[in-house]
Amino acid sequence: MNNPPVIGVLALQGDVREHLIALASADAVARPVRRPEELAEVDALVIPGGESTTMSKLAVLFGMLEPLRERVRAGMPVYGTCAGMIMLADKILDGREDQETLGGVDMIVRRNAFGRQNESFEAKIDFAGIDGGPVEGVFIRAPWVESVGASAEVLAEYEGHVVAVRQGNVLATSFHPELTGDERVHAYFVDMVRASA
Repeated sequence: MNNPPVIGVLALQGDVREHLIALASADAVARPVRRPEELAEVDALVIPGGESTTMSKLAVLFGMLEPLRERVRAGMPVYGTCAGMIMLADKILDGREDQETLGGVDMIVRRNAFGRQNESFEAKIDFAGIDGGPVEGVFIRAPWVESVGASAEVLAEYEGHVVAVRQGNVLATSFHPELTGDERVHAYFVDMVRASA
């Protein structure tokens, strides 16, 4: 892929603008995605942080849930942060009864595992496959991964909890790198997208 990859950011709810900026800084063409026809025009997708139950309801409302599931199953590269990680989990703990996920990563994720909004924090995270020292992670009502299946690879942990996972073309982090000005996680994802083309 010589041309910059076109990467959408799911723009139903959450910190969309920050991801668009981080992706552009990592040499991708970034655009918001709200409808199935916009999803069809992108090479890859970022699912931002926000509120996972609200996001799943909006995905149903906007007719996006099944098209998203189909693209994930078909191998489209996807990166989910925080609520996006929850959306990509095959199973959720502490979720609502009616909460839908896209699946894509053989992992069990616990919602709000790091505590409430007022317990948000920043931490330096050693991230496998990213050079230049630890990445900055912002944790806001963040989930953690309780367990991963054999096909998922753990890329980062914080205080004994898994906070970054990759399975094939799907990447997920508990934390928000887009809020730090450190674009290395986004650059890692852009490289994944290029490699999958």
